[in-house]
Amino acid sequence: MRFTFLTSVASVFAAEQLIIANPPALERYILNEGRRSILGILENLGVKGNKAPGAAAGLFIASPNTVNPDYFYSWTRDSALTIKCLIDLFVNGGGHYGTNQNGLEIDIRNYVSAQAVLQNVSNPSGTLEDGTGLGEPKFEINLNPFSGSWGRPQRDGPALRATAMVTYADWLVSQGQVAEAAEIMWPIIANDLAYVSQYWNDTGFDLWEEIDGSSFFTLAVQHRALVQGSSLAQKLGKSCSACLSQAPQILCFLQSFWNGKYITANINLGTSRSGIDINTVLGSIHTFDPEASCDDSTFQPCSARALANHKEYVDAFRSIYKINAGIPEGSAANVGRYPEDVYQGGNPWYLAPLATAEMLYDALYQWKKIGTLDVTETSLAFFRDFDLSVKTGSYSAHSQSYKTLTSAIRTYADDFLRLVQHYTPPNGSLAEQYNRDTGIPLSANDLTWSYASFLTAVQRRASIVPRSWGERSANIVPTTCSASPVLGNYQAVASTFPTSTRCVPATSVVPITFYLTENTFYGENVYVAGNISALGNWNTSEGFPLTASLYTEADHLWFGSVELVSAGTVFKYKYYKIEPNGAAIFEKGEDRIYTVPTGCPIQPSLHDVWQS
Repeated sequence: MRFTFLTSVASVFAAEQLIIANPPALERYILNEGRRSILGILENLGVKGNKAPGAAAGLFIASPNTVNPDYFYSWTRDSALTIKCLIDLFVNGGGHYGTNQNGLEIDIRNYVSAQAVLQNVSNPSGTLEDGTGLGEPKFEINLNPFSGSWGRPQRDGPALRATAMVTYADWLVSQGQVAEAAEIMWPIIANDLAYVSQYWNDTGFDLWEEIDGSSFFTLAVQHRALVQGSSLAQKLGKSCSACLSQAPQILCFLQSFWNGKYITANINLGTSRSGIDINTVLGSIHTFDPEASCDDSTFQPCSARALANHKEYVDAFRSIYKINAGIPEGSAANVGRYPEDVYQGGNPWYLAPLATAEMLYDALYQWKKIGTLDVTETSLAFFRDFDLSVKTGSYSAHSQSYKTLTSAIRTYADDFLRLVQHYTPPNGSLAEQYNRDTGIPLSANDLTWSYASFLTAVQRRASIVPRSWGERSANIVPTTCSASPVLGNYQAVASTFPTSTRCVPATSVVPITFYLTENTFYGENVYVAGNISALGNWNTSEGFPLTASLYTEADHLWFGSVELVSAGTVFKYKYYKIEPNGAAIFEKGEDRIYTVPTGCPIQPSLHDVWQS
């Protein structure tokens, strides 16, 4: 399969402009890992990704890992966060894919088209008719529902998806492409906004899919989605009255999560957890608005509440991980999801220190833009980690205290990146977790969310920020909270862009995935040969190689995705093995025959068993 790689990331990583002939180790790591993270995301993307065989165009797999844990699915949440990262890159001019300057936008449009399909898929959470099906957390990679038992519903997915799509639709409007935003994007967005407006006050499973209750992260991103969605509706001449009525009430409820010392991640549930959780830091960074003040009501990164919460969260991990031994208070420490975590042994997650750093970069951006830094009784303990003598007050950007504090905080943020750097393997692959005692990567490998988290963190470090979502017009908390959600109106949609690769024109080159089940021994390799050039024209020295990266004792699977000839072509093919001694052994039986499809499905695949 052909790939389009990023050849210039200068617009993504502004820090590159600062690097001289001998760059510092952290700067060099950021540049290299940034490129590796973009590649990691694309490798997990349907059609173009060599680690996502059989995945529909526009669908991200969470990880190529299929055993302990099996993450070879498409999660609504993870996908939305990832595509939002790519949309921000695109909007900020960072989408340069080799010679294909439209590559990133095609990925975005394929995502939109795939999500339009998924909204219509009936699943264990429900259907589109009453909106319940939109709360389904994950799907099979071929757009089919996942029917196994799971923590469902999860109510953050529709909000995050709406936010990502609104961001792209806003860009379309700014480019004069109002019709596409209104006719293609809005129907999908409207369904998700209707879901948020109707179900925000219902409990659901948190973003870790473990506990059923009310989640800070979920409500924070739901509030943002309704505010941003309402603004888009106005631009398009549409109506979203439920957005206007429900957003203030969600904000009102959101205040319940502040316990006076830190943000409690989940309420309305039966658990003995402390409530200290990266959930809350993620809530702040995913509702960060570069035009906002340090508003406590929306828990902006520079707000007193968010900073106090940041300290409580980091300090909670200092004594529970062996790899934190010797790291003093006030210095960056390895962090995980929550202190009581036991999943896969309860380890640091790569996305956790990255999000922890990102929130600090966000705060630094906000202070610089505002021109002052406020130290309050609520945030005093946080700031005293950097200057024991600091007192409550407002410090202008020209003051020595401001310069001392912001310099120390930037170093503190960078030190979280250095921890990630320390535990990143030489090939740059970012797993889900790393061992709390040894730092060795573990759990799911090549986690899409880990790569997206790296990219957003280093963008904020370089002061590359997303556009405002309208926080300044939506930060006033109502005097009285009222839980009166609005019944949603849901419409089946089949939105595709004219340039979408979901459906295949007759002149297109079609990527096809070959799956072969055959028991092999170490040293044997499997290939496909056929009567077309892409398959070597029957020449065994030029056949297409399959990979055994998903091969297990229980599932003897070889696979590979190859771009063939134009849609509609009929070709013959057979599988063969190359033995350790170089001999080529073809499978028995007649030649296989296949006709390359036109139209849909998104990516055809062949599922074969070795003919013996």
